Amino acid sequence: MGDILGGTVAGIDRHTTVRLDGFPGRPLGVVGSLDAGWGRRVEPVVGERITGEVIGVDHERSEVRLSSAATRHPELWAFLKARHLGEVLTGTVASIEKFGVFVRLDDEPPHPVFPGVGFVTYPELSWRHFDAVEDVVRVGERVEGEFLQFDTTNGEARLSLKARQPDPHDGIAVGQQFRGRVLKLLPFGAVVEITDGVAGLLHADDIEAWPAVGDELMVTVTEMDSVWRRLQVRPTASSGWPGG
Repeated sequence: MGDILGGTVAGIDRHTTVRLDGFPGRPLGVVGSLDAGWGRRVEPVVGERITGEVIGVDHERSEVRLSSAATRHPELWAFLKARHLGEVLTGTVASIEKFGVFVRLDDEPPHPVFPGVGFVTYPELSWRHFDAVEDVVRVGERVEGEFLQFDTTNGEARLSLKARQPDPHDGIAVGQQFRGRVLKLLPFGAVVEITDGVAGLLHADDIEAWPAVGDELMVTVTEMDSVWRRLQVRPTASSGWPGG
């Protein structure tokens, strides 16, 4: 893993097969369509020389998976490869898109396509519920996040901003009671915010009369999934519905 290998393109189908130097018997190298490079797609030609970094080995198929992105964008590849899980990276919000937020990282090499090398999906922006991304971050704002993953497909550093924020779930336990506020109504129940940044699901079976968004009631935490940060709640027996 990590070695740079060269060879000749032997075939092009769903992926590119490569006859590696020193192994003339059959094509052992494979470059997947998502590993060919970032930016403008350059279609290989049979007989063309190609290089790539080893990113995987399939022992059963006797194939070596290569990324030609590593050799087409060596500075950016090296920058991303040097990052490690949990590393804190800082930068400036470059753009807000429907699918996430791009961050221009400090000292990053330029990306051939995107306005920033850092990328944050919506669930990793904040622990707290938000209706608009601009309620959490704005273009030009300085941010810091923990490194989650080197996305080799897009040449991105996946980040989590919420990992740098206090987890509002800490200290919440089954049996605790809260005055909650209905955030959303669903066919199978209601999402109830019990404290800032923490919401639980109230199942339809536990609802005697359906509330409206914004209604308040006393609820009790009945189940917790500490891994996925999911809660279930029921109306507290002494509480009226709606309004508490």
